[in-house]
Amino acid sequence: MDFQLTEEQTMVRDMAREFAENELLPRARKHDEQGFLDPEVFEMLRELGFFGFTIAEEFGGAGLGNLELALLLEELNFACASTGVTVSVHNSLLGGPIKKFGSPEQQARWLPLLSTGERIGCYCLTEPNAGSDAGSLVTSAVRDGDDWILNGTKVWVTNGGFAGLGIVYARTSTELKGPKGISAFLVPMETEGVTVGKTEKKTGIRGSSTTEVLFEKVRVPADALLGEENRGFPIAMDTLDGGRIGIAAQAVGIGRACLEASIRYAKEREQFGSPIGKFQAIQWKIADMGTRVDAARLLAHRAAHLRDRSEPCTLQAAQAKLFASGACNFAADECLQIYGGAGYTDDFEVERLFRDARITEIYEGATDIQRIVVARNLMV
Repeated sequence: MDFQLTEEQTMVRDMAREFAENELLPRARKHDEQGFLDPEVFEMLRELGFFGFTIAEEFGGAGLGNLELALLLEELNFACASTGVTVSVHNSLLGGPIKKFGSPEQQARWLPLLSTGERIGCYCLTEPNAGSDAGSLVTSAVRDGDDWILNGTKVWVTNGGFAGLGIVYARTSTELKGPKGISAFLVPMETEGVTVGKTEKKTGIRGSSTTEVLFEKVRVPADALLGEENRGFPIAMDTLDGGRIGIAAQAVGIGRACLEASIRYAKEREQFGSPIGKFQAIQWKIADMGTRVDAARLLAHRAAHLRDRSEPCTLQAAQAKLFASGACNFAADECLQIYGGAGYTDDFEVERLFRDARITEIYEGATDIQRIVVARNLMV
């Protein structure tokens, strides 16, 4: 059930649902097995304007908000979480900060290319020894005349294998410690010295690109700096507010897929002379799944609504991501249990949903980090 959607938002959801069910769902298993998205899927995403969903119309985008993006992402992830996270990162973690923190020149240069999908975006924050503690990153950016020279290694870069533009976070001050002294840079991925390293073999969302990205003596001009020097960490944290709403929406989509698969199977599967959906034990599982998925959706929509109004939403985004990812994994676990042994094989979509669900509690701030964020904001 959706809460107070406008006519335009309902149209967005329905358009996304039709595309997801007709085009993505039939390809989801293939994406998972081959480890990449079909090229024609990218073309369809471009044609539908999904890469420029929240970019202003003046730059060629659809000019929609975070709530509309959450609606889109729920539908994409219902069908194929690998496609969903690809679109989410591009919109939330690259388009979002350029819109908010980019100079007019940076916006004019990059947003039109992002809106058409001519360049896909990636977010280069995490390092081998800087995960949850992102403020301890060691990738460096050193001035050389009017340029900056970047050196370092980034890991777990979604879209890293084919991205055309990355936001790279690097330390620009050795005197300022921890989160201070970090700056953000817009780096074209074809820049000399940028190399895509190891491609990760993942438990789930296997169709999405997750790679290591190496920066060796990468020279970028002064105007590559996004925002102010040594003020990149606040950009990263603000950007993750939007990203967490996107992952909450992803979790809702996967959770809803688990719920609908469970209902369908409970009506069809018979044991002891009747459909298993007649048994109270199964009904209670479905009741809990449905309630949690609906609650997760409402939390995600609330956070998106606040962000669209430019109101503080760090608490609400963390709550949405925390609860939705838990609801998603609960639904995936109960769905597999309802399917029994059959769900543990690849004869049904359940095992893919089960694998895809797990990452929602890990990336863009693990569950434990979300609890810290929530607690700190409640105890101010």
